[in-house]
Amino acid sequence: MQVEINKRRTFGIISHPDAGKTTLTEKLLLFGGAIQTAGAVKSNKIVKTATSDFMEIEKQRGISVATSVMGFEYQGYKINILDTPGHKDFAEDTYRTLTAVDSVILVIDCVKGVEEQTRKLMEVCRMRHTPVIIYINKLDREGQDPYTLLETIERELSIHTRPLTWPIGIGSHFKGVYNLFEKQLLLFSPGKTKISNDIFQVDNLLSPELDSRIGKKPAHRLREDIELIEEMYEPFDRDLFLEGYLAPVFFGSAINNFGVKELLDTFVRIAPSPLPRFTLEREVEPDEKSFSGFVFKIHANLDPNHRDRLAFCRVVSGRFERNKFYFHTRLGKKVRFSSPFGFMANEKNIVDEAWPGDVVGLYDTGNFKIGDTLSEGEVIHYKGIPSFSPEIFKELVNKDPMKTKQLEKGIRQLTDEGVAQMFIRPTGNVKIIGTVGELQFEVIQFRLLHEYGASCSFYPLNYYKACWFTSDDKQRLDQFNLRKSQYINYDKDGRPVFMAESEWQLQMARQDYPEIEFHATSDLN
Repeated sequence: MQVEINKRRTFGIISHPDAGKTTLTEKLLLFGGAIQTAGAVKSNKIVKTATSDFMEIEKQRGISVATSVMGFEYQGYKINILDTPGHKDFAEDTYRTLTAVDSVILVIDCVKGVEEQTRKLMEVCRMRHTPVIIYINKLDREGQDPYTLLETIERELSIHTRPLTWPIGIGSHFKGVYNLFEKQLLLFSPGKTKISNDIFQVDNLLSPELDSRIGKKPAHRLREDIELIEEMYEPFDRDLFLEGYLAPVFFGSAINNFGVKELLDTFVRIAPSPLPRFTLEREVEPDEKSFSGFVFKIHANLDPNHRDRLAFCRVVSGRFERNKFYFHTRLGKKVRFSSPFGFMANEKNIVDEAWPGDVVGLYDTGNFKIGDTLSEGEVIHYKGIPSFSPEIFKELVNKDPMKTKQLEKGIRQLTDEGVAQMFIRPTGNVKIIGTVGELQFEVIQFRLLHEYGASCSFYPLNYYKACWFTSDDKQRLDQFNLRKSQYINYDKDGRPVFMAESEWQLQMARQDYPEIEFHATSDLN
């Protein structure tokens, strides 16, 4: 088991839209030998997403079944990449995926630098102390100065950086990268869709051969840069990286294969193997004998003809086996999976076993919710799979009273799946749907109609934020519940949520009730 655990590297690739996440994913697969030519990931998406109108909306998310989890073998390691939607309307999907990874590669566009979505994603990584590797992309374009970029990253993302590769020039003068980790210089030819062997290597920066290859001026500048970096930055400390305080930085151009191999080679060496996870009851180590895992994503009705739902389960400890009975903690019953599958490159394959760090796809008949735990009998509940406060709130209005049951069932299943959040106003059983983007309301309307035969409309509500709240002072909690009852609704798990209409109202609540803690996420533990 320890051999299997040590072999695994499970990570997510995150970025602001258009920073080059899909291209980098593709090139990692290319270098890993999982695909032969670039373009396979994108063409696979088009094939997969042409099956229904709903999948047209899926396409905007930049994610499909085949590419949401990709695995491949590389230099004796089993690499599991978890793709994340770039579109901000589906940010919560990304936040949940981050609970299932052990480290993250953050892609930054060297032209645009740190963007809004980059900041939000880093907040989540910091919250979990997730180790982060930064890949600064598109060096073949006229972008920002590398020193300025590093300074901005440290200031805006609140993380220390350490360059492990350094670019030689930028834009039209970009010639390659120097690998500080390996003390090697590697030059590439641009515009390759297949891996090329025209890699030139210089082990010694003082070599005159460097001048003849890249020119005297760039060679002189590179020597100065490397000297400055070694003086300015502390040596790379893997422990600080694993604690989430230090981010190694790589420069390159994914579309031209610049800097990707160095990233991958270094990644497998420094990234953590599967890490322990916390449950409400205790900490679970990967090398424990008994299997346990949690569901971090549910994808429903991938095939409109079969109404199938797929639960993505991250294996945390022990060995997962096909056809074995496992305990479903929330339902308190045993379940068995005859066709679980794993992901290798762009294919799904039925698997007989899976190990910590792996993600298995489980066909689901409606038994799973996001955050559910599977074990071999022990009652444990994995934590840290939060719901974040939505930004847009609308009341769900039933347009066909004859289809009330279908609407109830449909909206429950869609919120279990994490498409949106639902809050119930006790008086009148009003259902309030909260999302982070308008696109989700289109998805809900379309799916309720086409999958459940229920038609609905949405009525905008003027809420600023939904906050879960806790306190050790029961008397003050009761007072707050009584005085603010018109602003208190309940989430799908029956927990009270304070729905503030303005930032001022939330500030006043915090000021008037200092004994009460207000939470922007539902993960209160």
